Amino acid sequence: MIVLNKIVAFLVTTRPEQATVFYRDKLGFKFVQDDSFALVFDAHGTMLRVVKMKKFTPAGYTVLGWEVDAIEKAVTDLSNLGVAFERYQGMVQDQLGIWNAPGGAKVAWFKDPDGNVLSVSQHAPS
Repeated sequence: MIVLNKIVAFLVTTRPEQATVFYRDKLGFKFVQDDSFALVFDAHGTMLRVVKMKKFTPAGYTVLGWEVDAIEKAVTDLSNLGVAFERYQGMVQDQLGIWNAPGGAKVAWFKDPDGNVLSVSQHAPS
């Protein structure tokens, strides 16, 4: 039987200096190392490898997200650190940019310096 122990998350950057500042200083992840292939962060117990590439076209959808206990606080705190939240046409979002999903979840999206779409979400109790 195969045992898969821990997830390792991957993103791409063409701007390693800006990515380091963003993930370390704005999102608060511990910078572990630059191993010449990727910037490595400890994202609160999950390894995040931000792979360095010469060219990259970001996906138009969420590629990585974090569940939070209090989304309004998370969005406010990130906004105060200079993170800009996305507004999507056709989606009703509140003044902070939070969308209330039909099932009760709340989601807000933002981008890293390379245009990777990231999110924070608070899910309704089951």
